[in-house]
Parts: sequence; structure tokens; C-alpha cells
Amino acid sequence: MSFLSRPDDRQQSLIRRVRHELVRRDVHVVRTERLSPGLQAVTFGGTSLTGFTSLSFDDHLKFIFRDAHGHEQRRDYTPRHFDADRNELTLVFALHDVGAASDWAQRAQIGDAAVIGGPRGSMVIPDHLDWYLLAGDATALPAIARRLEELPASARTVVLLQTGYAQDQNLLPARAGLTRQWLPNAAALVGAVRSVALPEGGGFVWCAGEASTMAQLRDVLITERGLARTHVKVSAYWKPGASDFHEDLT
Repeated sequence: MSFLSRPDDRQQSLIRRVRHELVRRDVHVVRTERLSPGLQAVTFGGTSLTGFTSLSFDDHLKFIFRDAHGHEQRRDYTPRHFDADRNELTLVFALHDVGAASDWAQRAQIGDAAVIGGPRGSMVIPDHLDWYLLAGDATALPAIARRLEELPASARTVVLLQTGYAQDQNLLPARAGLTRQWLPNAAALVGAVRSVALPEGGGFVWCAGEASTMAQLRDVLITERGLARTHVKVSAYWKPGASDFHEDLT
């Protein structure tokens, strides 16, 4: 029996949590890159980034910026990449028709100032498991891409990703043992998680994206498919009409 089955709810979670000192860092834009119609990468620099630590692809930090009206705004983002030699930190912004952070990212120019806070801690998942299932919408793509880069080459990985842009399919690193499925909408994502055949052995499921969709995925994984909560991590990265939203559902 796989350790993902319900009787193993009695086991200790695979997740190892590491706390970090909370540091507020003043940074500035050093370059920007449009990755696809829906995603913008912004790289920040500054001596304050010395000692920056992010141990997990699921980390989230606080991005603090001024909107077009000069008001301070705060949003949670995944550290996509940190170059310790150059003291450069890259975040990837999902672009929307309306949204203060999206607007800021699209307007960002070299030298623009911002503040980075955290991450407060890291959720470290072992990298020696038999397989991994990573699922979510476009807001989860940076974390999924980072996870694929950090996993051992031998790790079997299934990615289920909801995105409206074909160009996003080029943003995940190619690797042996990777199975990818691209979904056009939330209903298709839920259906794919419900029906996907999980590999043999022990693994871990990670999902992130819009709040109501993630609640459905949690119920599909734990209630319908009977997976152990100790080996499932589902997070709501955003909620329509809400700003600065992040909620762990498992």
C-alpha cells in the first residue's frame, strides 16, 4: 500500500519547517523580462540582499511597493531565483487586466525601488521520494519551475498546469521523468487531478492557485482519492476581489 493512503494520516508529515529571521530589505530593479503574455519577470538587486535565504520552492515573501497613486501595497510572491554571487533576486508576476502588483510589474523600470520582507520560513519537502505531483494555475508556474530545477534528475514528476497562454508551456525546464498536461480552465484542472494516474511508490502532492479551485482540489485529493493529509500541500495563492491573499488549505 502506498504511504499516500488514508491509514498513513497517523504518520508525521514529510514537511520539515525551517524558521528564518524576518528581515526588511530595500531593493531596486536591475532588469525586467516579459516571459509570456501573462507573466513578467522582475529581477531586483541591492546590498541588502546579502544573506537572503529561501530553502523551498513553496516559500513566499512579502513584496512591498508603491502603486500608481503612491499608496503602499503588499503582496506575497514566490522567490523564483536568487543569485547569491550577484545579490540578485527574481520574482515572476502574473499579469491581470486589473491589479496593483500587475500594473507595477508592467511599468517597472531599472532603478525603481521596492522592499522585500522575509521569507519568514521554509517548508522543505524531501527530494528522495518516488514521485511528485505538482498542480495549479499560472500563479503556481514560478514555484513549479523552481521545483523542477531543484529536484534530482531521477525524480518522476507529473505537472498539471492551467494556463491560457501557449507560451507558458516553454517556461518549464525539460527533464527526464517529467509528464506535463496543460489545462485550459479550472474545471479541466480539477478533472485532471481527479483522474490522473499516480505512479507506484510513495510521493507528495503540491497544488497552488485560485482559492475556490484549490478548495476543490483539496477535497478531490483527500476526500475522493483518500490521500493522506501528511503528504499533500494545497495553498490558495489568490482570491478574486481580495488583495494580499494567501491561505494554506492543508
